Amino acid sequence: MSDALIFDFEEDKVRDECGIFGIYGPGRRVSRITYYGLHALQHRGQESAGIGVSNGKDIKVYKGMGLVTEVFNESILKELKGKIAVGHVRYSTTGSSSIINAQPMVFRYYWGMAAFAHNGNLVNSNELENKLGEKGAIFQSTSDTEIIANLIARCEEKDVLSAVKKVVSTLEGAYSLIIMTQDKLIAVRDSYGFRPLCLGDLDGSPVVASETCALNTVGAKFVRDIKPGEIVVIDENGIDSIFIENRERQGLCVFEYVYLARPDSNIDGKNVNLVRLELGRQLAKEAKIDADMVISVPDSGTSAAIGYAQEANLPYMPGLIKNRYVGRTFIQPTQKMRDLGVRLKLNPVREILNGKRVIMIDDSIVRGTTSRKIVQLVREAGAKEVHMMASSPPIKYPCYYGIDTSSREELIAAQKSIDEICMHIGADSLHYLSLEGLIKAVGLPKEKICVACFNGDYLTEIPQYHEKIF
Repeated sequence: MSDALIFDFEEDKVRDECGIFGIYGPGRRVSRITYYGLHALQHRGQESAGIGVSNGKDIKVYKGMGLVTEVFNESILKELKGKIAVGHVRYSTTGSSSIINAQPMVFRYYWGMAAFAHNGNLVNSNELENKLGEKGAIFQSTSDTEIIANLIARCEEKDVLSAVKKVVSTLEGAYSLIIMTQDKLIAVRDSYGFRPLCLGDLDGSPVVASETCALNTVGAKFVRDIKPGEIVVIDENGIDSIFIENRERQGLCVFEYVYLARPDSNIDGKNVNLVRLELGRQLAKEAKIDADMVISVPDSGTSAAIGYAQEANLPYMPGLIKNRYVGRTFIQPTQKMRDLGVRLKLNPVREILNGKRVIMIDDSIVRGTTSRKIVQLVREAGAKEVHMMASSPPIKYPCYYGIDTSSREELIAAQKSIDEICMHIGADSLHYLSLEGLIKAVGLPKEKICVACFNGDYLTEIPQYHEKIF
């Protein structure tokens, strides 16, 4: 319909580009294991899903638009037979949302076939694409992954591993990458370590995944995090490790702890849920409010809200209930119906909120649109006061490393003061966690994490092309 409007409840959230999973498991139903691994990583990408398998001679891939459970069924998984598998769930940031950009992407080389699954974003992709184009390269997608594959194809090295080592030295930005050949599984994490990647073991079968929650889901034991600048090679001879570059300055995205990762995951030695509890405790030390209770914007703000309540000696109450059976995006025919959209996702509990002074905690505020709707919901349920808090600092700068934080013009903290944002969302007060408090709560040295979205201190040079886009 011509007057249809799209309401995206998650529009006030940062979104990661994708999740990746791989297994080297001769004798196992690797496609089914990968299916469950991707299901555990669904929060990292909800636009497309794909699985590729190798039987030692050929690589077969099946992928489609939608959630993992929508793309795959029993008959499809039965057809995906092999001893190695790689999987991918995607949310587009730089490339468009279409099946042509779905992964894994498969390419034929003179030495054989390879399937690629990539999480992250290259900041020099435009430069690399132009150079490849001048040499006659043809691109079928708008994904950085195809650029990496083309660079490998043009290497004069005699084997894939040598080519990978040579190519990654030319890449700038974020790339946690799994490459499956006909007989190998190769995992690469960029030298800054922007995006997470870990190694596990499933009764002797090596497993690689974006997060440890995927290892737990398939019954694999966590072995270790793949280190920044490391290439892990898995084949019939076992596991080998090669370092492409060691940097003292690293940059794990701090938003993995704030919002992106699943609470039950451990990333670089830190449990995500425990970090979020500490974010809330630190927020309570910085922002003391006289209130009756603490509630959260579920589910992303819940752990921080519990931590705040514990530190402030206030009760944590389930003032907002999340409907888990509503899709992330839906279409409504009228503005009135669109405004009701948030109610399909969140429902306030009037009996808890009525007449109360409420502290409401969310993980972040990106554009302010959804925060405004939620504050209004809580007020309509009878709350006497609504004090909004974010368990992260104001997001003032876009991310170029694989997270969709849009243009700076759309980031409300880049355009308004905290008082102006408070007025915009209709809260009685608004408090953000300080950057110093965030780093303290995460518990990692500031030289090991990336906080560029808060202070503009990017770890790599940002090309002018990206500056124009963002």
